[in-house]
Parts: sequence; structure tokens; C-alpha cells
Amino acid sequence: MKIALINDTHFGARQDSSAFHDYFMKFYNNVFFPYLEEHQIKTVVHLGDVVERRKFINFNILRKLRAGFVFRLGLMNVDTHIIIGNHDTYWKNTNSVNSMEELFTTFDGSHEPWIYSQPKVVNFDGLDVLMMPWINSDNQEACVNMLRTTKASVVMGHLEVKGFEMYRGHHSDVGQEMSHFQRFDMVMSGHFHHKSDNGTVYYLGAPYEITWSDFQDSRGFHVFDTDSRELTRVENPYRMFHKVYYDDKGKSANEVFPTSYTEFQDTCVKVVVLNKTQPKLFDELLDKLYKQNPIDLSIVEDFTEYDSEVSDEVLQAEDTLTILGKYVDNMELEIKKPKLKGLLNTLYTEAINAES
Repeated sequence: MKIALINDTHFGARQDSSAFHDYFMKFYNNVFFPYLEEHQIKTVVHLGDVVERRKFINFNILRKLRAGFVFRLGLMNVDTHIIIGNHDTYWKNTNSVNSMEELFTTFDGSHEPWIYSQPKVVNFDGLDVLMMPWINSDNQEACVNMLRTTKASVVMGHLEVKGFEMYRGHHSDVGQEMSHFQRFDMVMSGHFHHKSDNGTVYYLGAPYEITWSDFQDSRGFHVFDTDSRELTRVENPYRMFHKVYYDDKGKSANEVFPTSYTEFQDTCVKVVVLNKTQPKLFDELLDKLYKQNPIDLSIVEDFTEYDSEVSDEVLQAEDTLTILGKYVDNMELEIKKPKLKGLLNTLYTEAINAES
């Protein structure tokens, strides 16, 4: 039996941006659903964070979520299972109130799709799998006890395990101890958007780019074979974030301009200016980029206010979290730097996804 695994879909991301939702649906309509149909996959497990906002949902996004994802799986006769993630819960200390059960519980109390706000063992074609939702203070004891006593050899969940990368180069120093999961053959999880593993715990990564921290990071979904325990990656070819490095020093227009502009349509573009000696050429480039109707077009070119160390970071046009992390590394502090980095990561994520 083959099970499609997807996680951290974050419907409603970037303050319910229609452009980002269209980008998400491009992946579903052209990659995810066609793959399920072609390979006749009839079971999907969502490993948490279906939606972006914990407190409420935009009705337009809800309509699109129901029609474009949940109902479409139903029309395809796909047995769908959803594990509650931290973005799906109203409270931070309990899963008792969560968006999935509120949105998709029928009048008689049953769920369609299957929803897991508490740990539960589910059998898939003879293989017992422990479905593990977001662990918080309310369910900590029950979850840890289940991890210690279950006979299931495979775990699927929305977990925060110490030591893994949240984003590329940014490791978490909070969460569950790795010792809780060493007894299992495989642990597959959502939550961290960067794909990584240590041979036992597999963070599957988000299906698409949502912030600049995701730039050039692998995106897609997975298919799990219950017989062979093989985990197959299906790549998402669509990118939301692009960088154009501009250097016209001693060069002609053909040497400066990109060979194609179609990939920039309806995306976020950052132009990094290394050398600008021909202003008219630069303006022509911007005109060509604007004709692609980018969601956002930003220019990085003034480095005079930065010292040499920070200037190097800006010249490379690295993502905000990387710049913040390296800035902390260069500071002389008595407090623990990983803790400060974790706080900055949290504040950055909350700022990006600020509730209006």
C-alpha cells in the first residue's frame, strides 16, 4: 500500500494572499493530484498545519481549501487523515479546540476526513502507525506514554524534536528529546519546513516556498510504501522566490539580462545590484521584470551604511534569518546564543505571518 504524505500546507499564508494561494494551487493542480491519479494512490496523510492562522480563517480561503483540497480528495475517493499541527490549534497548551474538527466534523459527531488531535494507532494494510499530533502541556504525558508503550514501529506526526533544522542552517534547541523516538523504525514529521533526517526521524519539509527563508530549498511531497518502508520524494518544480544578480560593468545588454523572464511571472523577485554603471540598462531590466507582474520586486544596492562584515552578508542577499543568525554569532554575549536565535526566529515568523 502506498500513502501520500503532505504537511505544512498553511492555507491562508501571507495574510490570505490570493497570489500565494494561486501559487499553492498550481502545485496541487499540476503536481500533487495528477500524481495521485496516475499512481492510483487512495490514501493521504496530512502531517499537520493545514491552515496558517490559529485564531480564525478567511472565508474565501476556507472555500478554496474545501473545494480545492478536501472536497477534491473526497471526489477522488481518497481516504484522508489529518494530524493536528500547532497552527491548527486555537490554544497553545491544548489541542481540544482546533480548526480541523470545527470545520470538518459532521452533525452526528463523526469526522471526514479522519482527524487526530490525540495520539492514536491506525492500521494501514497490516502496518500499525502511531499518529502523533502536536505535543503540548495538556497532552504531554499521554503522548510520551504512548511513545514508550506502543507496539507500532512507525510514527507519523507533527513534532518538534531538538537538534533538527527549522530552516536551512537554523537548528532547534527546544522540543522533544530524540530519545523518545529511537525505538521506532521510522518517524515521519511535519512542522520544520526544511527537509532533513538522521536515519530515524524524517522531517519531510513543506510542499512549497512561503518566505524568503525557503529560497532554493527543496520542496515537494512524499509517498510511503507500507511494505518496503521506502519513502519516495516527489519534487515541486514551481518557485515563488527569485534573485537576479545585476552586474553591467563592461558588459552588453545580452550579457546582463536574463535569457527568459517567464519564471518571474506572479512571483517575488529580488534584484541584487553588484555593479551599476549603465543606469538606462538597469531601468530597462526593471521594465522587463515589471511586465511579468511580480507580486513583489525589491532592489538591494546601497551598502554604504554597513560595515564590511555586514556588507558581505547583504551583498550575498541572504535571507533575513541567516543575516540575523550570523549577526548574533558575531556579538559578544554572556547569554546563550542559540536561545537568542530561537527568539529571533519566532519573532521573524510571527512578523511574516502577522494576523491583521
